[in-house]
Amino acid sequence: MSRKEESLDELTLLGNQKTKYPTDYAPELLEAVKNLHQERDYFVKFNCPEFTSLCPITGQPDFATIYLSYIPDERLVESKSLKLYLFSFRNHGDFHEDCVNIIMNDLIELLHPRYIEVWGKFTPRGGLSIDPWCNWGRPESKFTEMAEYRLMNHDLYPEKIDNR
Repeated sequence: MSRKEESLDELTLLGNQKTKYPTDYAPELLEAVKNLHQERDYFVKFNCPEFTSLCPITGQPDFATIYLSYIPDERLVESKSLKLYLFSFRNHGDFHEDCVNIIMNDLIELLHPRYIEVWGKFTPRGGLSIDPWCNWGRPESKFTEMAEYRLMNHDLYPEKIDNR
């Protein structure tokens, strides 16, 4: 059995034709595969333009694009499990800031990455959009310094917002 095949042995969602979509927050859906390129630092990026959650006070839906970037160590997140996990926020009530931090914390627990950042760009409600950004670098490594630098500089050159 190849290294790649060994990495796929534990997956339960990929290729499953009987996918069930969760109705509430479900971190247990997240699955990982072995990183076959552990000897190098590289980014893995996901753009999730159909993220929804609920306002915990009003119950109204909130819509966002979630940008997730990480530098893996031994494990990579399996994309179908990530998609279902993010879908599980659909009926979950939490503030924007909580959602992005929960996502980051769940992925840190699953992957033990070298570095990770999560940015939620929420569409406006009441004439105001909220775009929380959080990051984390592995303690006592060069990634701690990277996290601090990116936090202090992440919005020096704000992008043009043309989708809202």
